[in-house]
Amino acid sequence: MIGQLHSVVIDAPDAHALATFYAGLLGMDVRGEPGDDWVVVTGAGYRLAFQQAPDLRAPDWPDPERPQQFHLDVRVADVEVAEPQVLALGARRLPGGGGDFRVYADPAGHPFCLVWDA
Repeated sequence: MIGQLHSVVIDAPDAHALATFYAGLLGMDVRGEPGDDWVVVTGAGYRLAFQQAPDLRAPDWPDPERPQQFHLDVRVADVEVAEPQVLALGARRLPGGGGDFRVYADPAGHPFCLVWDA
C-alpha cells in the first residue's frame, strides 16, 4: 500500500451548501462556514470535502457530453422511506435506476444513487 484515502473531494458552486446537503443525507457533521472555499463533513470514520468551484459545469445525467464526474452510492434500508427524505434535503430524482438502485442529483447536479438489497 502506498497510501490511504483521506478525502473524496467534490467541486461545488457553493461548498458549504453542498456539504450541508451531504451531512444531512449521511448523518455527518459539517466543519466550515458559509462562504468558506473548503468545507469538510465527517462521521463514522468517513470524510468528504467540498471545494468552491463557482464556474462548475454541472453534470447532465445521462448525457455523455456532460458526464457525471463521480458519484456516491448511499445504502438505505428502505428506499420508499429514504427517497422523500433526500428530496426534502434538495435532491431531485433522475432517469434511470434498476431493481436495487435509484439515481438522484444533489443540489449542485452531481448524480448519486440510493442502493438497497433487492
